[in-house]
Amino acid sequence: MRCNSVVIADRHPVVLLGLSKLLEGHCDFIVVACCSDGSSCIEALRNLVPDIAIIDASISGATGSEILSIVNSENISTRLVFFTATDKDRELAMSVAPDRYSVIPKDVAPEVLLQSLRQIAEGRALLPQPSSGQTASREQGALTESALTTLTDRERQIMRLVSEGLSNKEVGRRLSITDGTIKVHLHHIFKKLEISNRTVLAALAISHDDPASPPEDKPVRAIWLD
Repeated sequence: MRCNSVVIADRHPVVLLGLSKLLEGHCDFIVVACCSDGSSCIEALRNLVPDIAIIDASISGATGSEILSIVNSENISTRLVFFTATDKDRELAMSVAPDRYSVIPKDVAPEVLLQSLRQIAEGRALLPQPSSGQTASREQGALTESALTTLTDRERQIMRLVSEGLSNKEVGRRLSITDGTIKVHLHHIFKKLEISNRTVLAALAISHDDPASPPEDKPVRAIWLD
């Protein structure tokens, strides 16, 4: 298993500590630097060229667009992940260049964060679903519960394996079917659940933990202790 180097940049020491502890508990991540401002983050990116940089969207010393501009102009291969706390932060981060980085909200579950970072390490760009308020969110949750019952056993099996961070090829090997067939199944799953990306799918799989899904050998999940 490849170990991905990570730089964390956040103005809050508790976030730096929490993310470091979470990632250090998994052998596929190693934290190589923790930064409290944009200037030190840029220096770390230049000197260390980590695989991933998790950056507070409202960090002081440099804006997200400035950091992204430096990464692009200097051909730094690091994949940027903007860590956002508010809808305003998300909208600001997504307005810069949504095809060149990923955005993850700070209120995401630890398991989903880990799966998202693994997908980003594979070269995918992840953006959050648009927020439409708490009432709409509850309504969407009810719709999702109903939609989950329409998934076939095979689709729920694929949903569970995706939540473990497996690629289409890896899921195909696990189930002895082609990755092209996996893509077709995922298209049907996204359509039924009215979602558009694997991050949301993984979150649904983890949060619902459907006991009716066919059993799979699963890795031990991280537990977040408040």
